[in-house]
Amino acid sequence: MTTRIETTRHAVPLMGTVFSLCLLASGDRASRAIEAAIAELRAVDTAFSPFRADSLVSRVRRGELAPAAYPPLLAEVVGRCGAMTVATLGWFDPWALPGGFDPSGLVKGWGIERAATRVLDAGVRDFAISGGGDVVVRGTGPTGPWRIGIHGPSDPHTVVLVLEPTDAAVATSGSYERGPHVIDPHTGRPSTALASATVVGPDLATADAYATALYAGGPAGLRWFAPAGGYHALTLDHQLTATYTDGLPERGSR
Repeated sequence: MTTRIETTRHAVPLMGTVFSLCLLASGDRASRAIEAAIAELRAVDTAFSPFRADSLVSRVRRGELAPAAYPPLLAEVVGRCGAMTVATLGWFDPWALPGGFDPSGLVKGWGIERAATRVLDAGVRDFAISGGGDVVVRGTGPTGPWRIGIHGPSDPHTVVLVLEPTDAAVATSGSYERGPHVIDPHTGRPSTALASATVVGPDLATADAYATALYAGGPAGLRWFAPAGGYHALTLDHQLTATYTDGLPERGSR
């Protein structure tokens, strides 16, 4: 006899995109997990949105917060951004963007990781949280391993590659949703050479920053990206040709 797996899904618009949650749980446990995850995502948006005049990021941009006065969450994000600027040879640089400091290329993944922790705290072990090209998966999906599709630039229904990571994070940077918005920090202009860049690894904030840097750097990006600490990458050009590092988990066509 096959046991039916109860699945709960929820979606919420935030940060200029839509966050989706799929939990292999139901009832009060699923409701508590979803409520806690969404509260965390809202708090991250409130603190770090560059579009909110009262956010911590906006206060930094206006010079209202000195580094010595940064609250712990802001200090953590600034520290991680600095580390990723070094790790990407400056291709991820939130301080070199038009308008001033903008950690969005790391914060969305960081926020989803924090939301995932809230889901785990609520007692749910099998789930996926996604938003704007960033995904965290834990445990298994409703029918087996979680399957994450990488789609082409012109048709979101055309899946070019499928990944099957386990307890991992997948971040994709591209112009699918918002048009050319990823800035080359060395020129100050939008990067358009690639269709997308994807990074798989254990932590979504790090993968998010790596994917942003690879997309900004264009086809030569994989030359400086050295798979380490369990992170692997692929880039997709406008002819839908994929280039990837060794060790990318369970890749294949749809």
